[in-house]
Amino acid sequence: MSTTTKGKMHSPAHPGEILREMYLKPMKVSVTEAARALGVSRKHVSAIVNGRAPVTPDMAMRLAAVFATEAQLWVNLQAQHDLWVVSEKTPPKVRPLRQAA
Repeated sequence: MSTTTKGKMHSPAHPGEILREMYLKPMKVSVTEAARALGVSRKHVSAIVNGRAPVTPDMAMRLAAVFATEAQLWVNLQAQHDLWVVSEKTPPKVRPLRQAA
């Protein structure tokens, strides 16, 4: 889960961590069982759970169907994580197209 201090987000959880801690563990579902239910490989689910692969829109739809959630939840979790990762890098060299009034 993410925390904020003075408006800045700090290290939001990868959606795989949410999947593992809030769904798989409480339901006592293994990665192999989840992969079967999701119709994907065990390796793919393992990569997500371990934060090595993102939750794509397709996977978000699968997770929503299997765990009775909304696909938007998984997409939002991934977007928050991705934005935080990018925000921690050096900002790109850009210039505004127009001056603010």
